[in-house]
Amino acid sequence: MFRYSTIYINIITLIISAIIFIGIELFLSNYQIFTQKSVLKAGFKVENTQTNSKENKENIKNENTEKISKEQFKEETKEVLNNWYLEIPSINLKADIKEGTTKEVMDNYIGHFEETNKETGNIGLAAHNRGYKNNYFANLKKMKEGDIIYYQYKENKREYIVTKHIIIKDTDWTYLEDTEENTITLITCVENEPEYRRCIQAIENHKK
Repeated sequence: MFRYSTIYINIITLIISAIIFIGIELFLSNYQIFTQKSVLKAGFKVENTQTNSKENKENIKNENTEKISKEQFKEETKEVLNNWYLEIPSINLKADIKEGTTKEVMDNYIGHFEETNKETGNIGLAAHNRGYKNNYFANLKKMKEGDIIYYQYKENKREYIVTKHIIIKDTDWTYLEDTEENTITLITCVENEPEYRRCIQAIENHKK
């Protein structure tokens, strides 16, 4: 009797132990899966946060770039808005002036040689005369000595009288050198002669 009771108890104990062991294994397995899912979810959130952070930085960068572009545009057009222009009645010309002599500038404006002055001394200007969007110096070849040129920079308007109309080499920059007398120098290409430039030079009229 006692012997059968001991065997029975051992069997019950073994079954209970097996159930407990299986239960622990299932618990640990589910916990691991849960933990992995939590980690994956956390990682996804971090990734989204990083993506959002990058997108925010990119948006801020784009906004800053746009802001700089607007400020640059305002700065570049400031002098035009401040009345910087050239007027030559004899060839019916009146056009705004802008800093620089690149194609981009001269497609829309008369260009100002950056190395020259803007108010006093020798003011150097250049423009296209054919084949471009705007050819402001197309009739420069018709000018003669004694013609009047008006130049305005900001609130200061000066009147000049043409004293020279010559053809120079494209490597001759002496006519753009600074002068003691207030002078304006206009430069443009010569048709079918790429090695030469047309140069109109005028001095301020103090007798007006």
